[in-house]
This record gives sequence, C-alpha cells and structure tokens, in this order.
Amino acid sequence: MPQPRVIDLFCGAGGLSLGAYRAGFDVVGSIDFDQRAIGTHKLNFPKGTHLCAEVETISGASLVGLAKGKTPDGIIGGPPCQGFSRMGARQAGDPRNRLFWHFFRLIKETKPKFFIAENVIGLTDQQYKPLVNEALDLVRTEYDTLCSFAMCASSFGVPTKRQRVFFIGMRRDLAIEVKWTDFFPKKSTYTTVAEAFTGLPCRVRESWQTEAQSWRKVRSIDNEYTKIINRQVKGVGEKHALDRFDQRLVSGFLGTVHSENVKHRYARLEQGKTDSISKAQRLKLDGQCPTLRAGTGPERGSYQAVRPIHPTEPRVITPREAARLQGFPDWFVFPPTKWHSFRQIGNSVSPLVSEYILRKCRKVIE
Repeated sequence: MPQPRVIDLFCGAGGLSLGAYRAGFDVVGSIDFDQRAIGTHKLNFPKGTHLCAEVETISGASLVGLAKGKTPDGIIGGPPCQGFSRMGARQAGDPRNRLFWHFFRLIKETKPKFFIAENVIGLTDQQYKPLVNEALDLVRTEYDTLCSFAMCASSFGVPTKRQRVFFIGMRRDLAIEVKWTDFFPKKSTYTTVAEAFTGLPCRVRESWQTEAQSWRKVRSIDNEYTKIINRQVKGVGEKHALDRFDQRLVSGFLGTVHSENVKHRYARLEQGKTDSISKAQRLKLDGQCPTLRAGTGPERGSYQAVRPIHPTEPRVITPREAARLQGFPDWFVFPPTKWHSFRQIGNSVSPLVSEYILRKCRKVIE
C-alpha cells in the first residue's frame, strides 16, 4: 500500500513533518517563506519537495502539483502565531494574522481528506473570533470541523508545559465519525527535565561558538524518553548527522558567554525561581520547562528570546538541550547559530504531539 501523502504549510524546522513521517505519512511538499527554516527542513527531510514562498501567493493547483498531480491526503501546518500570542503585542492589524485564513483557503481549493492547523492558545480569545470564523466558513460545507481544542505537550510525554490549540477537519463525503477526545492520549506520561537531559554533558564551555565545536559526545542514551525521541524513520535525517549519531556524537552544544556577575547570580538562584534581572527561569530537575520562546526574526529586529537557565549549571540552556525539551531527536540538525536554532525550536510543534495526532488521522482515513 502506498503511504498517504501530506503537505506541510508553514513547515518551519519540521515538528509536524517529523510526526507525519513517524505516523506513516509521506511528506511530499513543504512550504515556508523563511529560507533558513526551509534549509533546516531540507537537511532533515531530503525526500520531499521544498518551496521557499509566501503561502498567500500559493494556489491549490500548485499544491496538487507538489503532490505529483494528485490531491494530497492531508494538509497540515502552523500559521504564524506572533500576532495572536499572549506574550506579544497582539496587534489586530498584524498582516501575519491573515495567513491563518490563507491556510483554510488552500484547504478549500485543494480538498484533502483531512487538515490539521496548529496555533497558540491566544487565537481562541474573543478578539480573534471574527477572524477564526471567517477562515472556518471557507470549509464548513465540505468538512466536519472539530471545534478548536487546546492540548498541552506535557500530556504527550514532552517535558514542557507548552499549550497549543488545534483545528482538525475531515472531508464530509468520507462519512468519517470523529470526536475531539479521540486526539487526546488515553494515559498521560510525566517526563521531567532530568529525564530529558539524560546523557547530555552538563559542562558546556563558553568558547564553543562554532558549528564544528558544537559536536559533542553524549553518554549512553537508555531511558524511555530518549529512546522514544531518537527513533529513526527511513528516508528522514541528514546522513552525516545520522552517521555521527551512531558514534554518539551530537551537535547543538553552543556555549553562551556570561559575565562573572551573571554567572554568580545564576549559581545562587534556586531551581524553579525566576532571575529578577534577565527574567529567565531556572529549570527544576524534577519539574518541566515553561514554553520555549522563539524570539523575533530579522524583520522585527532580530531579538533573541529569554532562555531558561540550566538546573545545575550557571548558564542558559544550549540549542540541543532546548531540542530535547521540545522532543526533537539528537540526530536532528539545526542552524549553526543559537539565535536561528532557538527560533526554529521555539516555533515548532513537538514531534511527539504531532505524531500522536497524525497517527489518529491516518487510522481514521484508512
């Protein structure tokens, strides 16, 4: 049987794509306007077609073209959330807000069997209700659309309290009966920061600033969480990174230069507490990570987001540690800079969440 095919809009680094591949889908097309994100996606998912373009310029016919002339079985994506985020300025006129509508325009034009749209919980606030209704009105006659529902990544075994809202729809002519409760795990697994950091080196030198220096040996990875996130899928992964992973060499251990005053302050900060100056929270070994923030792109001033402080070391976490907290495998490669790595990790859906939801979708359409 051929694998069902999906297209990932606003693909970013590929949190949804990795979940789709692991759920048994073939990601035939991936689109994002960010060249660096597409570059990361292409490295880790060399099989599919990649297109660097703004989604508002894309037509349904071009999506069918990406799927080799056939209607894709599913369209997935996380439209930009910055305009809706409760952590941001929340400007109603933010042009990125309309990209949510364009996602559903492409559903209407393409008519896949199902769709999944992911976004921040702030999109459900009253002030965005007209925008959400306008977008959903495009597909109401042809799709049974589940009302938006929030999910917390921690319910899926991810060591972060990241909450997101999902919109899932099934094409009505398929006569598929599905409830929003079908997409929640029957049993929740609580994963701690300590479990997520198993095997990673604690001591990260400030001088490790280049991509070559960021490759470090990890110890034996033998707990349940690291086994789950590091599962490999045929055709997914960058060959060099996969080969080095077999030798327990992993990238992303980029150091951050802190002043002596900052290091002293971080060393005295209790786990779970927030630094009064940087506003960074120190992680608790037996706790979970707050939502990792992405920072801003070059069009907004290129600001790095506040990063959590390591639970036992007087420094902020590395990109690899952030990837572990978000559920990305150790063989997954990110850009060679902290700024771009954290942007892509912070903007991503956890692969563990997307895999669970997409497994349900596959079971339903089959």
